[in-house]
This record gives sequence, structure tokens and C-alpha cells, in this order.
Amino acid sequence: MFNKIILKTSFKFILLSFSISFSLITLAKTKVDLPQWQHHQLPDSPSLRGSAVNNNSLWVTGSNNSVFVSQDRGKTWLDKSVKLTENQNTNENKTTDFRDIELFNNNTAIVMGVGSGKQSRLYKTTNGGDNWQLLYQNTDEQGFFDSIAFWDENNGLLMGDPVDGYYVIKRTTDGGNTWQRIAKKQLPQIIENEAAFAASGNTLIVGEQGKAWLTTGGFSASVYTSIDYGKTWQRTSVPLYNKTQTAGGYGLAVNHLEQIFVVGGDYQQRNNTYPNMATLTNNQWKLVSSGQHGLRTAMSCQGKICIATGKNANDISYDGGKSWQVLNNLAAEENDKGFYTLASDGMASDGMLFLGAGHSGKVGILSFRK
Repeated sequence: MFNKIILKTSFKFILLSFSISFSLITLAKTKVDLPQWQHHQLPDSPSLRGSAVNNNSLWVTGSNNSVFVSQDRGKTWLDKSVKLTENQNTNENKTTDFRDIELFNNNTAIVMGVGSGKQSRLYKTTNGGDNWQLLYQNTDEQGFFDSIAFWDENNGLLMGDPVDGYYVIKRTTDGGNTWQRIAKKQLPQIIENEAAFAASGNTLIVGEQGKAWLTTGGFSASVYTSIDYGKTWQRTSVPLYNKTQTAGGYGLAVNHLEQIFVVGGDYQQRNNTYPNMATLTNNQWKLVSSGQHGLRTAMSCQGKICIATGKNANDISYDGGKSWQVLNNLAAEENDKGFYTLASDGMASDGMLFLGAGHSGKVGILSFRK
């Protein structure tokens, strides 16, 4: 009997030792597999709202004509800001806030400036930001650019605030040299107190086979959809928080299945708990159980990995947006752990790369190694 007890005790000890060893191995593996944000601080602390990634080429844009470029996966950054002086003849202010960017290759990009009237404009570079040319300028005093998106280097869309009761949506087929406004009869009339936010460069996005989406907020959180390269549009309400004029949809994304997501909230209540993510499933917009951790202004997916971000924090999904958890940012300060804008690329040399940019020149890079 005594020998049986010893044998049974020894067996339990072996099982316990194996369990502890396995747990430690699993924990160690988890620590290795979970990446941490690599932080960079850009000079002059611009507010960064635009971001783009092409392989190892990373670009961010923001206030005061700011454009910063890294061609080595974020290790070093160069100031490629648009250097223009005030036009003395017209007193036209040449300083603008670059809220969006479209990156076609490592050296060719279009940046979008916002502001009333002529402050909204597009600039283009073909040599990595060494030189910029004014591509297009808003001439409507009521106009205000919100976002741009391109299917390829020639075909793209530009979204602007409403004029005459309809959002201004313009289409180009020659790389942005000329733009034609989509006829108002092809768009739904705006709802009372509806608004659009140029918050992250994700307000307007495009997808495969001529698909395009834009999101709006205010007291009516909506997503507009086009399936014919922006020629006609339909609006659908989405179940995001919409109790104030500053609430609603802020950004859009598509996952690996071309499933569309919308994120948002209220920038005056960044940390409150409210519905902040929805997705289109079986032709119906439904809330996503994202944790409702406050305002999310941008989202991006590569493979089955999706990240949503807002100034206060980030969330991550490993199953294409079905389930979510908080993505820790241990090196950041409280309520400043996230970003305004987010971009990604699954073809970077070392694996998937996510680029976040936000408050006071803060840049974060998250890499998932192959």
C-alpha cells in the first residue's frame, strides 16, 4: 500500500512538473509571438492624421504641411514636408493640414490638405517627397476636403463636405490631374445634422471591382456604398453611437474576406463606453463585440489580423474582426496609447507591418514576423 502511495504521489508530481513546464513554454512563446509597438518621435510634434505603407516605405502626414517618410521600415525618418511660402499677391495661406495620403509606390504619392475653400488641395510627388507640385485645389468657398482613395494610379475618388445639400464626391481617371463631381441625383440627400470627419484618412476607402465606401456621423451614423467606381451611391444607417453632433462614423476598413467594417464614437467623449464598431453581415449592419473602449478613428487588416485604434488605445483581432481584445502599448502614457490614423501592408520584407501615427508627432510600428 505504501509503495502504491509513493507511486501515485510521484506520478502526480511528474504531471505537475510537466504542466508547469508546458505553461512556462506556452507563456514564453506567447511573449515572443505578441509584438510591441516600436515608437518614434518626429520633429516639431505635428498632429498626424494620414498614413500609408508600401512594402518597407512608410509615410505619415499632418499639420503645417507635414510629410515624413521612412524608406527603411521606420528605422529612420526624413522630413519631406511641402515647403511653400505665403502667396503675397492674394494673401492666400499656403499652410494646410494634410489629413490623407495615397501612396502608389515608394516614391509616388498624393497628399490631401484640408480647410475651407482653397486651403483644401492636393499635392503630388514622384521622387519620394523631394519635390511637390500642386495637383488640384478646391475653388468652392463652402468646400472642405475629407478623404481620398484610389483603385490604382489613375482611378480614384475625392470626398468633401456637403455643398447644396449633397456630399461632394469627385472622380478622376487621370491620376488626379482633373476631377469631375458626381451628379447630385446619383447621391442621397444629406440628413439633418449629418457630418463627415476628416480624422484619419479612412473616411473614404475603395475595394475590389469598383467598390467604394464612405462614412458619416453627427446625429446620423451612416455608410454610403458604391459598386460602380463611385458613379452612384446608396446610404445605410449603422448602429454606432450617434447621440451628439461629434459622434458617428470615423473610419472604414475591409478584412481578408472583403467584409466591410466601420468604426467611430465621439471625440469629445474619447474614453466613454458606447457602440464603436459595426460590420456588414448578410446585407445587415450589426454591432461587433469590440469591447466598446471609446472612440476608434481608424482600422486596418492584413490576413486575419485586424487592428482598430483611437487616441486613447488600440484593439486587435486575430480572426478577421470576429473577436477583439485590447492591444497593450506598454511604452505609451495613459490615454495616449493609440493613434489617430493607421495603415498596413502584408507584403513587407519581414512580414506584416502596421503603421500608426497620431498626437504630437507620435509614430508607432507593429511588426508580425514571417
